[in-house]
Amino acid sequence: MTKKQKKVLIRIIVTTVLVIALEILFHILEKNGILPENERTTTFIKVGSYLIPYLLIGYDILKKAGKGILNRQVLDENFLMAVATIGAFALGEYREGVAVMLFYQIGELFQSYAVGKSRRNISDLMDIKPDYANLLTDGNVEKTDPENVPAGSLIVAYPGEKIPIDGFVEEGSSTLHTAALTGESVPREVGKGEEVISGCVNLSGILTIRTTKEFGESTVAKILDLVENAGSRKSRSENFISKFARIYTPAVCIGALALALLPPLVRLFMGMEAQFSDWIYRGLTFLVISCPCALVISIPLTFFAGIGGASRDGILIKGSNFLEALSKVKYVLFDKTGTVTQGVFEVVGIHHSEMEEKKLLEYAALVEGRSTHPIAKSIVRAHDGALDFDRVSDLTEISGHGIRARVDGIPVAVGNARLMDSMGIPFIACHHPGTIVHMAIDGAYAGHILIADIVKPQAAEAMSLMKAAGVKKAVMLTGDTAAVAESVSRELGADAYYSDLLPADKVTKVEEYLASKSQDSMLAFVGDGINDAPVLTRADIGIAMGALGSDAAIEAADVVLMDDDPVKIATAIRGAGKCMRIVYENIVFALLVKGICLVLGALGIANMWIAIFADVGVMVLAVLNAIRALRFGGALSAATVRKAGE
Repeated sequence: MTKKQKKVLIRIIVTTVLVIALEILFHILEKNGILPENERTTTFIKVGSYLIPYLLIGYDILKKAGKGILNRQVLDENFLMAVATIGAFALGEYREGVAVMLFYQIGELFQSYAVGKSRRNISDLMDIKPDYANLLTDGNVEKTDPENVPAGSLIVAYPGEKIPIDGFVEEGSSTLHTAALTGESVPREVGKGEEVISGCVNLSGILTIRTTKEFGESTVAKILDLVENAGSRKSRSENFISKFARIYTPAVCIGALALALLPPLVRLFMGMEAQFSDWIYRGLTFLVISCPCALVISIPLTFFAGIGGASRDGILIKGSNFLEALSKVKYVLFDKTGTVTQGVFEVVGIHHSEMEEKKLLEYAALVEGRSTHPIAKSIVRAHDGALDFDRVSDLTEISGHGIRARVDGIPVAVGNARLMDSMGIPFIACHHPGTIVHMAIDGAYAGHILIADIVKPQAAEAMSLMKAAGVKKAVMLTGDTAAVAESVSRELGADAYYSDLLPADKVTKVEEYLASKSQDSMLAFVGDGINDAPVLTRADIGIAMGALGSDAAIEAADVVLMDDDPVKIATAIRGAGKCMRIVYENIVFALLVKGICLVLGALGIANMWIAIFADVGVMVLAVLNAIRALRFGGALSAATVRKAGE
């Protein structure tokens, strides 16, 4: 609790004690006939006594109302509270006047606490901003502002410090804590030559890092800018509430004034007793009931809490408009490589080999060892042993076919079917999806190696979770072959797939689905954000996955998932839906209660105490409901989401 909140709490407690003490005192004085017989004197004593707690609890509200009048911004909640409470005093309803102000301040305290809780989540994310960088110059380490460190500089990160700027490890190894960026608690191992991202916390070893960017262009700066500016993009619901309040507030003020004056004037015209005090009381009650605090406060708070809670889970949503759109996603189109697959080629099988598999892999790794092609690298990784390249001679690379060489003087050919055909060597075709590397040793077919991009372990679960979260259709778009696409799609449980697509073809497919979907549903495209920027921009919602360190992703997407877990797609959709349900709950609840109480107030059935509940009570309940959005999606288990979708 902040100092300001503590101060308000003390004022609330002191005011409550004073009101109770005054009630007891005046009850005793009236019972024993001690009060002066002169009614005017008694009224003066009561007004003076109740003004003390009233001014104690309400001086800041009266001050804001006064400033609003001077600035010609009259019709706000402070003005309504001031008019209602001063009117109550004028009618002799001192307790009600103090009570309205007291309970209003209690509601404001609840609101302040809720906003503070939401801000703390944002602040936890903002804590990724480094305070300094250890600049290494001529062997000396000097602390400096990260903004003063040029790209290409050497910096040192000691254990317990944040990585201040993106770069590559020049020296040292360590584990990095990435939870502030990704929402995941598993540390990441890094060593020489590996990329490190600003905002991560160095846990163990000392790292010397060569910076690749200036601080303003680093990952942490882009993320902070994204979160800080999220509030500037308002949803339709927020815009509606803002417009509604601008029309609603003056309308109810006119209504309250009409209720206070027209009926008694009509009665007076008809020769009946005017009863001005009774109708003014009703008008003031009407004014308190009609205060739009519950809507004006709770709706933006819900979006603010939702964006804050999502950020804590490693889901960055660029504005409440995107949060609202995300809740309506019914179609998810996604790229294959890097989104539902690991984006790293691996040897998944060796087929039709008469030779020992380890020996065959050794021959292949020796021939492919000096190549930088991803296929070659995957073969070398699969061998996982020392390679003596002095054993290799006469190495010839044949473009579009493969490589021929001699290993220990024996002819070895490693490549595709075209290479085998060109050598006149019969080969055995592979019916498994993936990249096939055929091998011939000493002029005879030796078998083939199957290489494929591995599907992420949680990808199939992510598909079922998306369906449970309300997605009608999940479609995979890929530039890979039909066989590979069909295999991955079947493994995932996707509804459809399209293969052999260029980036422009993916945009065309997205546009086809956009044209066929209903207006009340949204289409999201999920990609790695590097090659998919055009599609991310074209979709209703662009979701960049695994965007840690990807500038293109942060720039092009509307929602940024900071790690590679596809389950986060379902979490984002589910969490956005939860936030919107809270928004609609608060709107319906506030309008329903206020509508009923306004009618009762106009009929003279509802008094000032009911008005207090209709205003402050509804606001407190709406705010308490709004802060549920802080638990955006992190607490939702897979089983819970599945059950909700059944």
